[in-house]
Amino acid sequence: MIEADLETRIRGAWQGRITGCLLGKAVEMLSLREGFDALQEYLQRAHALPLRDYIPLLEGTRVWAGCCRGHITHSEPDDDIHYTTLALIMLEAHGTALTTEDVARTWLNYLPVGMTFTAERAAYRILLNRAHEWFPQGREPGFDISECSDNPYNDWIGAQIRADLYGWVTPGNATLAAQLATQDAQLSHRGDGISGAVFVAALGAEIPAAESLVNAVTRAKTHIPQDSGAAEAIELGMSCAGDAAGPATIRDKYASLSPVHTLNNLALVVWALLTHTDDFGAAIGDVVAAGLDTDCNGATVGALWGLQGKPIPEPWLNPWQGKVALSLAGHDTLQLSELVDRTVNLAKTLSAGSSLADSYQNEA
Repeated sequence: MIEADLETRIRGAWQGRITGCLLGKAVEMLSLREGFDALQEYLQRAHALPLRDYIPLLEGTRVWAGCCRGHITHSEPDDDIHYTTLALIMLEAHGTALTTEDVARTWLNYLPVGMTFTAERAAYRILLNRAHEWFPQGREPGFDISECSDNPYNDWIGAQIRADLYGWVTPGNATLAAQLATQDAQLSHRGDGISGAVFVAALGAEIPAAESLVNAVTRAKTHIPQDSGAAEAIELGMSCAGDAAGPATIRDKYASLSPVHTLNNLALVVWALLTHTDDFGAAIGDVVAAGLDTDCNGATVGALWGLQGKPIPEPWLNPWQGKVALSLAGHDTLQLSELVDRTVNLAKTLSAGSSLADSYQNEA
């Protein structure tokens, strides 16, 4: 049965994801290219620590001006929001029957290759080279689509940032959320890359039914291999919760990994979420200030926090005015209200056991 507060939770998830993404996007390139020390130096010079508001713009630095305090008029196009929107589009069309081949076709139809990175771009390259063999809907691929995930980035963060919505629309059914996230993730990822995505989706499904965020995290972790690197990262994030030195411990543990790897970022997400269960600004602010993949982590923490159904403070929402800019084929700027309405409708339809595509056909 769909909860009475479904709309509140889904609105909070969209609001939290977009807000956290905006906050982290401002300093994403600074963090990834120049590192944690450069990020901290910028935030100190901007008098922005602890980070509890959008980041001020200091001229002559590598930051995204459109995401800085006083310069925000809408949410900027970003892959973290593109993939969430694509998940909505795919589930509206295919429901729980979604396959990895459906994900591939959707990328080719909607996702500009210039908006893909690392594992996604590597997978896309193969799709572009082989699409003529199988592209028509309903036709089986003329090659093994698992080739797309045979790339050097298949345990990086890409699949994890694509997984959120699968949990939002399956409250209380983490098994289904995990199944859908796997179909999506395995197009480009393997191993811990898939496990990170499955955990995030499962956690989104568990939060509405759990007594606490700690309980939800514990339950969600059961949906991934317990001997995996992702499970270890989740445990590390849990063990560091409440400890201000947690991010340093996590960065030290994974010092040899790329700043866009699944494991180090996953541990930070769990740490921030469990450290600030009642303070949205602190949750997204501290995970962004911790470095690594700042926009991805801000988005994921923001969405999961918002799923609790607690209100997100208006000063975080007012600057972007409910305007969600996208760089997807056929989509420019959508209103938050439309995304919320479509996602709530999808959740109700999935709960009833049919896809929206079936509903449309029946109405016709």
